[in-house]
Amino acid sequence: MTSHVPNEARVIPLRPQAARPGARPAAPPVPPERRPPTVREPLWRDLVGDVLRRERLDQERTLKEVAEAARISMPYLSEVERGRKEASSEVLAAAAGALGLGLGDLLARAQGELVRLTSRHTGAGARRSTPTSGARFDGMCLAA
Repeated sequence: MTSHVPNEARVIPLRPQAARPGARPAAPPVPPERRPPTVREPLWRDLVGDVLRRERLDQERTLKEVAEAARISMPYLSEVERGRKEASSEVLAAAAGALGLGLGDLLARAQGELVRLTSRHTGAGARRSTPTSGARFDGMCLAA
């Protein structure tokens, strides 16, 4: 014999906390039309692809020529240039080498582009403060 128990949950309504004496009232929410626009930082693959494409076009070379020199497929190189694929360091080094660049040159140019694009949105004088002494690092770190 089965007893049927209704599947009901007891709901306890939340009540606002009693206002403390001397406490400031909460600020009203900012309507969406008055919020500052959010800035989306560019993706690394887009930056690297842009640098590769710009260098290839500056050299007046075709996608096919560079892909053959780099020994990677033309469709894949196209996808990398358009930021559709997250290429490995080996592929990036091969593509950069086919264009007469070192991997460091490619990454430095992409970093420069990142700095240029983000400084436009954050203000040229905006710098992150470091928690330690006044040490400043202008390097780039990539982790796989």
